[in-house]
Amino acid sequence: MKGNLKTVLADKLEPQQLKRIYKTFDIVGDIAIIRVPEPLQHHSRLIAEAIMETHREVKSVWRQVSSVSGDYRLRSLEHILGENTTETIYKEHGCSYKTDLRKAYFSPRLSYERLRIAGLIKKGETVLNMFAGVGCYSIAIAKHAEPLKLISVDVNPCAFQYLRENIRLNRAEKTVVPIQGDAKKITENRMQNAVDRVLMPLPERAYAYLDYALLALKPAGGWIHYYDFEYANKNEDPVEKTKKKVSEKLLGICSHFQVEFGRIVRPIGPRWFQVVLDIHIQN
Repeated sequence: MKGNLKTVLADKLEPQQLKRIYKTFDIVGDIAIIRVPEPLQHHSRLIAEAIMETHREVKSVWRQVSSVSGDYRLRSLEHILGENTTETIYKEHGCSYKTDLRKAYFSPRLSYERLRIAGLIKKGETVLNMFAGVGCYSIAIAKHAEPLKLISVDVNPCAFQYLRENIRLNRAEKTVVPIQGDAKKITENRMQNAVDRVLMPLPERAYAYLDYALLALKPAGGWIHYYDFEYANKNEDPVEKTKKKVSEKLLGICSHFQVEFGRIVRPIGPRWFQVVLDIHIQN
């Protein structure tokens, strides 16, 4: 996430127009992604020009015209200015990620979370990433920790191709093992009782896949890093709501677990939050 769009546009729009502008925008590699409210869409090119003037690394600007949705977590983008491509290379924490923003999900706003998880991995662990995408979590772990293996699964064929390319780009072939397919089927057929730790960085699907995360852990137990979207009213704690929901489900499957840590990863809308729980399973 880069820049304050209202600051960039302060001398280009009227004060009442500025109030309607989304404050932040994303820069992924050399591509900027903006959101423009309906009444101001005719100013999209003006906004794009202002971004390219103040951020010299930006080669193209795209407007997000739909929310992230579907099994592959994709969003519709409209070209506004600059090069007509959504393929780019994004660099973070010493890693490089090649991706296509129209064909695979990618968010620079999870940078801290990726590094946090990498810092938790113990030497010699076998890790299952159930929703690997283009490889951000897996490659960050391979770069900053010493796991034995990182089994990285994704169902999106385009994201999977970028995952394989990013493994080569970051020289992580000895550690990161890419597998294309649905994590439920992969776990049932190939990963039962096989790993020390499971990553579930797909909030829309994690709850439905929780049983399979448990199935993948070794008989002695291990760790699950669980992500979810949670709505919370003014007096509610989204982390506690998520913890309660997940604990109720886990109690029906296993009796020895502890939610050791939880945090809000980021707000995603009015009263909506992305939450992570670090869950220790002891069998």
